[in-house]
Amino acid sequence: MAKCCVCGKGVVFGHNDAHSHVKTNRTWKPNIRKVKVDGGKAIHVCARCLRTLKKA
Repeated sequence: MAKCCVCGKGVVFGHNDAHSHVKTNRTWKPNIRKVKVDGGKAIHVCARCLRTLKKA
């Protein structure tokens, strides 16, 4: 499960582009962390949202 519960950031698809210009499929996955919230429930949050939540 690579999706942030706060912002909805998820997997992004694109291409690897080799020196020979051969393109192969690849994915970029967000930096997801499992964090416990006040009620003891764990949610999946990306690193950017985690930083923002700690500031608040």
